[in-house]
Amino acid sequence: MRLIVVSGQSGAGKSVALRVLEDLGYYCVDNLPVTLLSAFVSSIKDSNQNVAVSIDIRNLPEEPTLVSDALDQIKASNDIDVDVLFLDADKTTLLKRYSETRRIHPLSLSSEKLSLDQAIELEKTLLSPLIEQANLVLDSSNQTLYELSETVRLKIEGKEKQDLIMVFQSFGFKYGLPSDADYVFDVRFLPNPHWEPALRPMTGLDAPIHSFLEKHKEVIELKQQIQGFVEQWLPMLEKNNRSYLTVAIGCTGGKHRSVYLTQKIGEYFSELGHQVQIRHASLEKNQ
Repeated sequence: MRLIVVSGQSGAGKSVALRVLEDLGYYCVDNLPVTLLSAFVSSIKDSNQNVAVSIDIRNLPEEPTLVSDALDQIKASNDIDVDVLFLDADKTTLLKRYSETRRIHPLSLSSEKLSLDQAIELEKTLLSPLIEQANLVLDSSNQTLYELSETVRLKIEGKEKQDLIMVFQSFGFKYGLPSDADYVFDVRFLPNPHWEPALRPMTGLDAPIHSFLEKHKEVIELKQQIQGFVEQWLPMLEKNNRSYLTVAIGCTGGKHRSVYLTQKIGEYFSELGHQVQIRHASLEKNQ
């Protein structure tokens, strides 16, 4: 089990870091009181679920040593790998971000009614014990949202980008369009095995359907064109910080033509080494 404690200055990008960790499969908890940290980790450590917990000025105890004590107690367990990720930014960047978002700094809500400049300085002082605990420190100054996301991913995973998961899904137009598709291809114009009585009960996963469709050059041409389209734009889609790319291919009933093409195209990208999921929505619906 891996525990990542996410902390840092307000406005430095903690929420971005938590979203990245969630995309990486971490169970994320924002604003958990430090006094509950040990009990929370103990309650889930048998699940082997990686966890990320945010500790910042909102839930920081008055006694700074409580944070160190809680982390030391968790680190003492041989079953848990603990990292502390601290996000920082220079004052100019933080002032600019607060000005752009028009949000109020948490410390400006206190009875002292601190100015934004004063709140940033005080927060830096209060968080100093946490930055001393941090083994992963990230300065988000002058980084865009996408750059920050990629930097967090690099810090956590030790690689420059998360592999994009490619989802290829067949469907039948008579059941409606899939709501989560990034690209939809209509293949209803292709020759239809449905009109061959011997082929009608079969699906696009069966060899006789393959033989029927592959006799038609337009089927092969369309398969190659869809593969080429996805292949051409895939590098740019990967750079766009996406977690998923969903390509939906539809025929009338989602049983023959779309199933064949979806399966073949999905297998093509899988053989190239991409992370691929293949789904046949209408077949699953009618099972």
